[in-house]
Amino acid sequence: MHRQPAEYLQARVSELEKQLEERTAQLKEAQQELASFNYSVSHDLRSPLRNIFGFAHLLAKKYRDQLQGQGLEYLEMIMSGIERMGHMIDDLLNLSRIGRLEMKMEQVDLSAMAAEILKKLQESQPERQVQIHVAPDIRVVGDGQLLQAALTNLLDNAWKFTRDTQPAEIRFGIRQEEDETVYFVSDNGAGFAPDQIYRLFNPFQRLHLESEFPGTGMGLAIVRKAVQRHGGRVFAQGAEGEGATFSFTLGGSRT
Repeated sequence: MHRQPAEYLQARVSELEKQLEERTAQLKEAQQELASFNYSVSHDLRSPLRNIFGFAHLLAKKYRDQLQGQGLEYLEMIMSGIERMGHMIDDLLNLSRIGRLEMKMEQVDLSAMAAEILKKLQESQPERQVQIHVAPDIRVVGDGQLLQAALTNLLDNAWKFTRDTQPAEIRFGIRQEEDETVYFVSDNGAGFAPDQIYRLFNPFQRLHLESEFPGTGMGLAIVRKAVQRHGGRVFAQGAEGEGATFSFTLGGSRT
């Protein structure tokens, strides 16, 4: 068996290390450029939006009596569209921020975090009767901000899509799949068509009409980014009218 000289092998290793450093630097530069682009575009969009909203608000304030019927309806649609665009810009900025946030690893009590998020949702709509089940003592090592973003979006969705379900039920729990720890948020709400799963985690993708369930379609993209930053993955199961389960892993970070 032919053996390469040690000098050749060392030179080859050095060459590969240099290539890796160059690729890493290029990737970092590309990520910074993308983050800067998203930030700049988002902020540049805010100025004309503010102008449009300002003039629409003046019309509504000063000329409401002259805008009867359909004219007033059109104005309200304009203002609603501006507000929706503002939310989309905010979510785009959040996605960009999550992608470049310096991670601070610490022990995080996901059970307490989920309970607090759900408590605030209940306080925001005290008239709703929702059965909530949060598994106790689920603790992981991860970045608190990223995990907060992921869990907030998952539970917000569960709350939103159980709006028309009686009785509504939301569950946060944990299960073991072979050698992998899986965390999940499940509900018995509107669900989704299984053949549309591929669209769920893409930015601005929506499976329901805005008139049915409002939103920007960015929440699950934020969840995926936060989970991926922990070396994990996110996936979903559901059926129309039968609820949904969103599961994620965190790269073996349970304590």
